[in-house]
Amino acid sequence: MQTELSRKLGIEHAVFGFTPFPAVAAAISRAGGFGVLGAVRYTAPEDLARDLDWLHAHADGRPYGLDVVMPAKKVEGVSEAEVEAMIPEGHRQFVRETLAKHGVPELAPGEPSGWRITGWMEQVARGQLDVAFDYPIRLLANALGSPPADVIARAHEHDVLVAALAGSARHARKHADAGIDIVVAQGYEAGGHTGEIASMVLTPEAVDAVAPLPVLAAGGIGSGQQAAAAFALGAQGVWLGSLWLTTTEAELNSPALTRKLLAAGSGDTVRSRALTGKPARQLRTRWTDAWDDPAGPGALPMPLQGLLVADAVSRIQTYEVEPLLGTPVGQIVGRMNEERSVRAVFDELTRGFEVAVGRLNRAAGEP
Repeated sequence: MQTELSRKLGIEHAVFGFTPFPAVAAAISRAGGFGVLGAVRYTAPEDLARDLDWLHAHADGRPYGLDVVMPAKKVEGVSEAEVEAMIPEGHRQFVRETLAKHGVPELAPGEPSGWRITGWMEQVARGQLDVAFDYPIRLLANALGSPPADVIARAHEHDVLVAALAGSARHARKHADAGIDIVVAQGYEAGGHTGEIASMVLTPEAVDAVAPLPVLAAGGIGSGQQAAAAFALGAQGVWLGSLWLTTTEAELNSPALTRKLLAAGSGDTVRSRALTGKPARQLRTRWTDAWDDPAGPGALPMPLQGLLVADAVSRIQTYEVEPLLGTPVGQIVGRMNEERSVRAVFDELTRGFEVAVGRLNRAAGEP
């Protein structure tokens, strides 16, 4: 599964694996792909440094990268407390009532409330970069579009490629104009924040819009056959995230959530603002239903929604309240029906890719 981009990065397979788990990122790189560690949950620089230490030590010298969530425009001088003060009391009451309706216990005294979605904040994201550039990362990806111009310049000074996610050809062109190196065309089927355009349509549009910049296809890709389709549409690699959630290296620490993922079909996700305030594909649950109900108060804009529900989500996860328990995941969840190692996933991807290429060769009249 080689392309010009994979050869440039020195990886065997043009498979870029986004994950919040260092063990998964390292395993992806060891398997010949490119592991990308998600940084949004790291609010303390020392925690990110600890996990990058581990990732670097276990990637066996293979390349890896980091994914941050940084707005293109600077927002300085605003504290988390000031942002939280903008949350209406009516929304807080709705959270309390929803949790009480489903019998979700309070966290025990001293129980950590989990991570808060603060990686979007300028000072937090820049602190992550201060740590990241101390390591030999080869790629910096931004989930909120193009990073600020000074961040792109700083990455290039460290010989780090910059990628940005795009949900339309227009977004892809804006990224190219900003000076990024790789566009990740993320289709409607993908887990997490997505746009309105499906991968089959988006990928070739993005390829044409930013040529000769390389494009990675994301969304609806969970097999070698689907990866081959992305390459046929002009992508120079595939960006996979959901597929790793049920690998044995993943650290979900929730048997109930793993069971729900393994049992889910491709129709069991929903694009909802319940988690962050921006449309994000995730498992459909009673929690998403409550926020999407027209009778409710509706989700707040990002980042207010993420701060509002952070403690509630921690309680739901801590006590594994199954009707409310969910996670960002793409429609490809229908293929995630057994726990496997990252290596086993790669073996299946490469076998499926060979099958698909064989079909294409036969269709083209080649022996």
